[in-house]
Amino acid sequence: MNVHDSERMAGLLDQAGYEPTSDDRDADVIVINTCSVREHAEDKLYTRLGELRVLGEETGRPPMVAVAGCVAQQEGDALLTGTNGHVIDVVLGTQRVKMLPILLNKAAESSASAVDIAPWDDVGFPLGIARRSDPVKAYITIIEGCNDHCAFCVVPNTRGHERMRAKADILAEVQEAVESGRREVQLLGQIVNHYRAPDDPACDFAQLLREVDAIGGIERIRFASPHPRHAGTRLIEAIRDLPRVCKHLHLPLQSGSSRVLRAMRRRHTRDEYLDLVRRVREAIPNATLSTDIIVGFPGETSEDFDETLSLIRTVQYHSIFSFKYSVRPHTLASQRLPDDVSADEKTARIVALQSLQREIQTGLHERLVGTTHEVLVDHTSRRRQAEVAGRTTGNTVVNFPVPDAGNGRGAEDWIGRLVRVTIRRAGPYSVWGEVADSG
Repeated sequence: MNVHDSERMAGLLDQAGYEPTSDDRDADVIVINTCSVREHAEDKLYTRLGELRVLGEETGRPPMVAVAGCVAQQEGDALLTGTNGHVIDVVLGTQRVKMLPILLNKAAESSASAVDIAPWDDVGFPLGIARRSDPVKAYITIIEGCNDHCAFCVVPNTRGHERMRAKADILAEVQEAVESGRREVQLLGQIVNHYRAPDDPACDFAQLLREVDAIGGIERIRFASPHPRHAGTRLIEAIRDLPRVCKHLHLPLQSGSSRVLRAMRRRHTRDEYLDLVRRVREAIPNATLSTDIIVGFPGETSEDFDETLSLIRTVQYHSIFSFKYSVRPHTLASQRLPDDVSADEKTARIVALQSLQREIQTGLHERLVGTTHEVLVDHTSRRRQAEVAGRTTGNTVVNFPVPDAGNGRGAEDWIGRLVRVTIRRAGPYSVWGEVADSG
């Protein structure tokens, strides 16, 4: 979602007459779009601001600096006094993206910084304005905000309450993505499967998937990120039945301990989660699963962590995103629970977790050797000139050499193509193969 917000801001600046540059020294305006879901991500902002302060001193023409995104929303005016002497010209909240050019003009005409973090319930955005950064995939927001207030999560504070986007606008943007040459769309929302169309109350998320699937020209449909407690039968059947919906489901777990899940306010138990996994696997045997895990949440014992490891062994995820718990401002955990798991213990637990997951992923990838899969090519290799990479419907990264590289066609010509690839070698994070049918 942050990537897509950046695409929207870039498009707005294009419309306002700005031109992009890859060199900071040439920039009149630099926009830093921030994340605060983890403390480490927030720290990167202050490092970047320090670099820009030095840049301004070296060039004698400091650029205007706009700080946008979740840290901007979280800190507001406090950013102006807490950045080690660097002057921020614009502070732009998550719900005010459309105001960026106006605020830059306001700051340019005044000696004061422009700050706008006000709530805004309108989640519409002008069609065709976003400058999409991916040649193959289009991100499309369907929900903004969240009402769940999980104890560890800052999102309800930084993204606001849940607001649904009109179905008609979503479908129009999918059609626009097709016309711009995109082969894949990814539907975005804090709890994406909680969607209910404000302009069609009968349309839930499963129905929205059906209507997106019916639009010609799209080859792949993905979505992020669903909540397990809203993943009902209709969603499972939609993933099973719709040919363009990818057979990959991201189901954030956070912890394998029911006791910790209760403290996190996740509103499901370990057994309920495992029952959902069972139902998904029974309905879609080839589905791959991924998840999010937090280690070291307040009160997490060694026994709780062992329950997380045992659940991971049971489910056999194809990938996980894992994090050490960090206190986030304005969250229920920060107000009610002491951060009582030591830094060393958090590190030991995440190392153990990632070691187990690496072993599982390697085993799952090794089972793919000798099988053939349809791969949507989305980038060229950074290491090998004649190699490209893409993903299967199950989200496995597949690398392979292009067979016609010596006939005047470069690897770039393969971007956006659907290719059948036979897997020949496996690693923990991706696999390698060869084209099975160049036609």
